[in-house]
Amino acid sequence: MIVTRTVHQHWPWILFAAGFGLTILTLISLSFGAVNISPAALMSLFSQQPDDLTQVIIFELRLPRALLALCVGAMLAASGAATQGLFRNPLADPSLIGVGAGAAAGASIVIVLVNAQQWSIAGLSIVTAGAFLGAIITVILVYKIATGVHGTSVTTMLLTGIAMTFLAGSLSNVLEFLADNEMLRRISLWRMGGLESADYSRVSIAFFVCVVVMILLPWHSSALNALLLGESEARHLGIDVNKVKRHLIFIVAAAVGTSVALAGMISFIGLIVPHIVRLIVGPNHRYLIPLSALLGALLMVIADSFARTIIAPTELPVGIVTAILGAPVFISLLLKRHQYGMQ
Repeated sequence: MIVTRTVHQHWPWILFAAGFGLTILTLISLSFGAVNISPAALMSLFSQQPDDLTQVIIFELRLPRALLALCVGAMLAASGAATQGLFRNPLADPSLIGVGAGAAAGASIVIVLVNAQQWSIAGLSIVTAGAFLGAIITVILVYKIATGVHGTSVTTMLLTGIAMTFLAGSLSNVLEFLADNEMLRRISLWRMGGLESADYSRVSIAFFVCVVVMILLPWHSSALNALLLGESEARHLGIDVNKVKRHLIFIVAAAVGTSVALAGMISFIGLIVPHIVRLIVGPNHRYLIPLSALLGALLMVIADSFARTIIAPTELPVGIVTAILGAPVFISLLLKRHQYGMQ
């Protein structure tokens, strides 16, 4: 209660500080890569005569990556906060409803059975479209199975999501068994997650979906806060629980499906970021969702900077970097949680 009151009093300043820090670190991240760009060269972009090479590197390569990282990180973290509120579990993850596994199966189907890498839809590869369709179809199946005459059961949805994850994973394994070496490499790289294919068409789609998600999820903050008390209590408070569940499931599916389709499998952002933010600002989703989005965007930009520089000029898949950075942080949080529980 004390934390929530303090956050409420200083919320505009907290939001401003987080946004300002995100902006500064995003600009700094543009300097790092196979070709390091000095601050003076970076500032020359705002002058009348910028260097041509610097201009190409920044505006054609690094800026689209940074913008896509911002959108993907924000969507994954905000979706993670909503998922944890929906399942009333601070260790829940958007992948629990099978979005990631469905996207992986959709991408694998396109890579192995269609094998048309050069095809594109609205400037996006057909693999991206297949991944998005796979994610959405999986979530629809999970929702339909979990919904009965008495509404949607969160427990059934969780168990169905786990079952669909195994089913989609099995389908992906069969396709990998049938694939040749080139197909296997494409599937592996896609599963590792990456921003190397970022361009302004992908950024435009990610930005549009991110804006819609960041409008709709905070709008459900009061309902999520009520759900923390339990479904019966939320109904007594006038919340249409089944309607809220339906809206949240498809908002999260659209956000995570878009992120996975555009950037591949990105680990831990949707899990650890809301957990960290909850420790700072408390469980109120009015503050939890927007601050999780900002911190998720920040961590994705940092991870992308590491991915470009650790073994430069070769680039690591950003999904590997988020896993390397996220796993130790998550383990430390679990250890602290266990220590506090023992006291």
